[in-house]
Amino acid sequence: MKLEEIDKNFKPVEIDGMKFEFHSVNRAPFVVEGFPWKHPRKEYYRLPADMTAADVNEGALELANNTTGGAIRFRTDSKVIAIRADLIYSHDLPHMPKIAQNGFDCYRLDGVDPHFIGISRAPELLNCHLETTVARDLDGELSLFQVNMPLIGAAEHIEIGVLPGSQLLPPTPHRIKKPILFYGSSITHGACASRPGNSYPAALCRAFDAPQINLGFSGCGRGEPAVARAIASLDLTAFVFDYDHNAPTAEHLRRTHEPFFRIIRDARPELPILMLSRCNFYPRVNRDDIERRAIIRRTYENAVRAGDCNVAFIDGETLFAGDRRWDCTVDLCHPNDLGFYRMATVIEPVLRRLIENSTSK
Repeated sequence: MKLEEIDKNFKPVEIDGMKFEFHSVNRAPFVVEGFPWKHPRKEYYRLPADMTAADVNEGALELANNTTGGAIRFRTDSKVIAIRADLIYSHDLPHMPKIAQNGFDCYRLDGVDPHFIGISRAPELLNCHLETTVARDLDGELSLFQVNMPLIGAAEHIEIGVLPGSQLLPPTPHRIKKPILFYGSSITHGACASRPGNSYPAALCRAFDAPQINLGFSGCGRGEPAVARAIASLDLTAFVFDYDHNAPTAEHLRRTHEPFFRIIRDARPELPILMLSRCNFYPRVNRDDIERRAIIRRTYENAVRAGDCNVAFIDGETLFAGDRRWDCTVDLCHPNDLGFYRMATVIEPVLRRLIENSTSK
């Protein structure tokens, strides 16, 4: 009896005239990152399963189904890599490419310069089954790969396909083993990158070679204490938070921002924490931006006065630094790839100093 008759995963499946052997990413040798809490009924969910509308707004509970920050890591020498998955919670936002919302992209991570090598086909329908290549024309050298999951939509029953006879091995460990966690708004969530790997949290975690946990909730990052307690329960390398946009009013931000920080700081006294104010800072257009920035800065200054050496603040006005500032968003709010690139460039050295200062103690 042939192996493909015993295990259907070894039965070659043809895509674009090429045959692939598919394997569930929920089994070895694959490692799936970005989902620190297990859910009894859902493959990939970004909040604790016991969290309810009494703890956090219903929008965040729904958006926790989105797979932003999710990543699949493995090593192979296959010259082509394919993916198949059932797309769920799909969206068709007019100002964001379908690949970013409901598709996958792939990076080769060996060597000094991790680099992007391909994307899945853009799905033609919402909530459909997707079978597509995600990387082609590889050199056949055994290498480390990472496939990033959809930002705004979600996927389940994900399988990676390799050419028959290819090696498939566990990934090498990250240089920084504990995750960096990001909490915030649709910008943290990844809107409006052109593909999953271009969000600023994804770019930063590649630069640090660290796992990512993304708790961005589009329109729904409200700074609830239950979310802070959930974050505080995790063993992290660093924490970045930026929910300014989703606080309905400056007064809401004033009531929640410092208490949210204090819950995490009291539980994790040594955790590097970086606070951001909103990146699309236009004080001549919206005077409210100035008040919100002052509230976030006050949380930071109070922490420093109390002797906290593991905290930093970045003024959002600097995040689109340089010329062509007005070209950094798709709608005067959500960053495009240029905006996310500039955000990551500004944040990286500050976050790196925080992490290095913490680990050197």
